[in-house]
Amino acid sequence: MNPIPALLVLEDGRAFHGESYGAEGETFGEAVFNTGMTGYQETLTDPSYHRQVVVMTAPHIGNTGMNDEDPESRRIWVAGYVVRDPARVPSNWRSQRTLEDELRAQGVVGISGVDTRALTRHLREAGAMRVGISTIDTDADVLLEKVRASAQMSGANLSEAVSVDEAYVVPAVGEKRFTVAALDLGIKDMTPHRMAERGIEVHVLPATSSIDDVLAIGEGGPDGLFFSNGPGDPAATTGQVELLREALGRDLPYFGICFGNQLFGRALGFDTYKLKYGHRGINQPVMDLTTRKVEVTAHNHGFAVDAPRDTATETPFGAASVSHVCLNDDVVEGLELRGADGALKAFSVQYHPEAAAGPHDAAYLFDRFVTLLEGN
Repeated sequence: MNPIPALLVLEDGRAFHGESYGAEGETFGEAVFNTGMTGYQETLTDPSYHRQVVVMTAPHIGNTGMNDEDPESRRIWVAGYVVRDPARVPSNWRSQRTLEDELRAQGVVGISGVDTRALTRHLREAGAMRVGISTIDTDADVLLEKVRASAQMSGANLSEAVSVDEAYVVPAVGEKRFTVAALDLGIKDMTPHRMAERGIEVHVLPATSSIDDVLAIGEGGPDGLFFSNGPGDPAATTGQVELLREALGRDLPYFGICFGNQLFGRALGFDTYKLKYGHRGINQPVMDLTTRKVEVTAHNHGFAVDAPRDTATETPFGAASVSHVCLNDDVVEGLELRGADGALKAFSVQYHPEAAAGPHDAAYLFDRFVTLLEGN
């Protein structure tokens, strides 16, 4: 069978020709790159990639196929997929089907045979931008017009589009020690599982939940509140910030991951901004300033918190300070809030300690959350 031609066009006019990979058709989104050499199944099913076209920097993708155990959510969320040299035949004892078959079944338009190194270098220099992939329109000028007419990521409120419609419970593994309300802004399945492993019963709530919905959890309210990762611009996400401020005002212990870090920053009064091309991969070095320990971490974010690294900031809820920084570019990677007595009240990190996919260096953060719940 002859390969089907496909075209990728960036909003600055740069074009790449390749072959269709996955579903045929046309798709648009923000072009971003992921530096992970493994974990493509977890990447594809991470809701934080909603409306993004993911370029994989690793040249060989699809080697281990797809299975039903590793997805991080109910579906593939990427808007499009770009690979250089897809595996012709997967080889893994857990594989149940090929990656391309799964992309095709879920209607994900992709392109292969692209010089992903050149594309990634271009995005590093020019920054993340809108992109289109098409097997329908292979005229670069026509596709470029469509790309420039597509939606921007800045100003986009997307968390409600990927959240659950109804609440559900992830029971504690073994003895139940605590009850936590987790706001689903695009949560990955492994996150409540990591908490459940530590005796936490996790009540996952829709992104539109109110403070009353949170306080209705458990007997007399939950022991803590968690905000998940998720897509979109934190500056456009206002309702969840107000919810968090209400919770902090009630001294409810808080832990946030990724988008939950950005919303925590905004609740504390800090601004957020869009990174030039973001951090996406499973090999980002971060220092925990509270322990001076360096850990290799999994990232997926295009926005960051603007907070002072060298001094604490007084807020209506206590003293807020930066707890983690990226050693590549000094981006804020974590925040903490302490009371007048110096005790920890709330904290967050910009990366993914649940390690799906990714290293396990940051698993201690779930233990830190348990310690916070114990002390409350």
